[in-house]
Amino acid sequence: MTKIAVLVGSLQQNSINNAVAKTFEKLSEGTLEFEYVDLNLPLFNQDLEADVPAEVEKAREIVENADGVLFVTPEYNRSVTGVIKNAIDWLSRPYGEGVIIGKKAAIAGATWSPLGTAAAQAELRNIVGYLNMHLMGQPEFYLSVTPDTFGEDGLLKDTAFAKTYIDAVAAFMAE
Repeated sequence: MTKIAVLVGSLQQNSINNAVAKTFEKLSEGTLEFEYVDLNLPLFNQDLEADVPAEVEKAREIVENADGVLFVTPEYNRSVTGVIKNAIDWLSRPYGEGVIIGKKAAIAGATWSPLGTAAAQAELRNIVGYLNMHLMGQPEFYLSVTPDTFGEDGLLKDTAFAKTYIDAVAAFMAE
């Protein structure tokens, strides 16, 4: 089974992006093994590289052992969240040798904005390209959330496109 490291760009307990990731996990029907990376990491600081914090080592281990990375990002101020950027900064170190360099990647995101997470995903695509990651181009997954988007179980009610998306992720990551 293909193992993916999942980076959800929100630390909120009731994160809509975490709910999207959990929906993807359920819909993957055993084709993907999801391992969530805890993004509650200390701020990246080169002074800490001599004695890397344990939580950063754990994040690195998850990504290193994964076949690819799934970013599920909200959009804050028309950009990626600080926790996503901070995690990428840690995972791309030491310079040129980071565990995220060259990994396969897919990007999804949800927000209350009618524009979805288009700006955040565009910015994340630039970062992923710089890190020589192999990005799944299509389909893209942008979700504009409404009060009726999620069911009582906390997962997406309408899963048709989410299923199409995660099936494409599974196929891409398995290549």
